[in-house]
Amino acid sequence: MKFSSDDLTALYLTLELAATVTLILLLLGAPLAWWLARTQSWFKGPIGAVVALPLVLPPTVLGFYLLLAMGPNGPIGQVTQSIGIGTLAFTYPGLVFASVLYSLPFVVQPLQNAFEAIGDRPLEVAATLGAGKLKRFFFVGVPMAKPGFFTAAVLGFAHTVGEFGVVLMIGGNIPGETRVVSVQVYDHVEALAYGQAHQLALFLVLFSFAVLLLVYGIQRNSYRMLFRLNS
Repeated sequence: MKFSSDDLTALYLTLELAATVTLILLLLGAPLAWWLARTQSWFKGPIGAVVALPLVLPPTVLGFYLLLAMGPNGPIGQVTQSIGIGTLAFTYPGLVFASVLYSLPFVVQPLQNAFEAIGDRPLEVAATLGAGKLKRFFFVGVPMAKPGFFTAAVLGFAHTVGEFGVVLMIGGNIPGETRVVSVQVYDHVEALAYGQAHQLALFLVLFSFAVLLLVYGIQRNSYRMLFRLNS
């Protein structure tokens, strides 16, 4: 494959965006997933539904409302303007914010499943040894849910790489700043440059296939580990 300088810039920006979003999602999603896995609160259902909303909501709908919220008259836009950073729409930080919301379920749900698979017994044993809630989370929950963290990181990264609707609505198409690889493919198709579009699209296909193989391998190994622990 031979990519143009614009293609390479879009690829670099996409990888940078995906890495940033994945790190933020792991930091924010792990406590949220732990709470969803352990709580008996009535709020678990509504909050879980809000987290999963991007799975069923059209990306353009989410992008449209985020665009309104980030605008000069929107609640987010008013806050960002009041602290002197302007509006987030059509900027890289705005792209990060939108991507975090859009990819949230792809990180939270694998982590929640991993935390739920731990069961109560390890946590009860840790509690009897004097471990508080934070220690049980960091020294029991996180280590035992390590395969879930790998799966969540891979899915969050891959989903961010493949975004189109939300990034186009929020970031627009600014070269070197918000033009990610999915938008670059769209630009090539619009310009009838099917050869360049094919190269980028093939890269995304191969990348997605490799991601799925990695996720299935992680899940298979985690199931084997759980079977050994329970046998």
